[in-house]
Amino acid sequence: MTIPAVVLLLVFNYVPLFGLITAFQYYDPLVGVSHSQWAGLEQFTTLFHDPLFWGAVKNTLYLSLVQLVLFFPVPIVLALLLNTVLSERLRNLIQSIVYLPHFFSWVLTITIFQQMLGGAGVLNQFLRRHDIGTWDVMTDSHTFALLVTAQAVWKEAGWGIIVFLAALAAIDTHLYEAATVDGAGRWRRMWHITLPGMRGVIVLMLVLRLGNALTVGFEQLLLQRVAVGHRTADVLDTFSFYYGIATNNCSYGAAAGLFKSVISLLLIWGANKLAHAFGEDGLYRV
Repeated sequence: MTIPAVVLLLVFNYVPLFGLITAFQYYDPLVGVSHSQWAGLEQFTTLFHDPLFWGAVKNTLYLSLVQLVLFFPVPIVLALLLNTVLSERLRNLIQSIVYLPHFFSWVLTITIFQQMLGGAGVLNQFLRRHDIGTWDVMTDSHTFALLVTAQAVWKEAGWGIIVFLAALAAIDTHLYEAATVDGAGRWRRMWHITLPGMRGVIVLMLVLRLGNALTVGFEQLLLQRVAVGHRTADVLDTFSFYYGIATNNCSYGAAAGLFKSVISLLLIWGANKLAHAFGEDGLYRV
């Protein structure tokens, strides 16, 4: 039963790694990898002297930091709140509602936000009706990081609670009963039992999040790039697309992608080491 999963993993995750050789070539799709001219490190030299590339790196790190601070805690809080709902039917209803946006495409998600916060959206209609002025949030470059984080929270936070709900279900209920007998209130039970019981999973998800820090949403940012400009919306993924694939300079895009992969590997290694320093298992142990 595991053979199809292994085949899919090999085909979509490992076989494409051979394409990284194009980052060291002047790749020509007409002649293929084997006949393309060798470039050595020239693509990386050009990349590291490109101000647009460093602008994309800056935007990637900034958006990742904002989402780490504002998005990562939300599924944890939602899981804790759902865990306090006594009625199973009500809890299932709430879970279904918060899960639903995960199945929406980014096109639909951004369309919904456009209808709510865009120039002709509900927010601006309300502001005009009360002579307050207008504020097109969808084209405001100063609040773009908060906008994409809000979109990610609305779309993915409900789906992200699944792991944390599983961690809560694994906590021994006898610990809560003993704490209640000893006079511990709800907040003290949460602080001394619930959060320590979830700590291992929280650290694991944090390590995975840091390892994926340079991936902040290709399709989401691609759809909104025109509205706020490339200086605000370009991240490493969109940079690789626009200045690599779209310009038929695949080697340049591959070099940017390889840079991102190496930095992501270093981030997940460092985050895992930090988890070990705090006494947690992290993602792996050597």
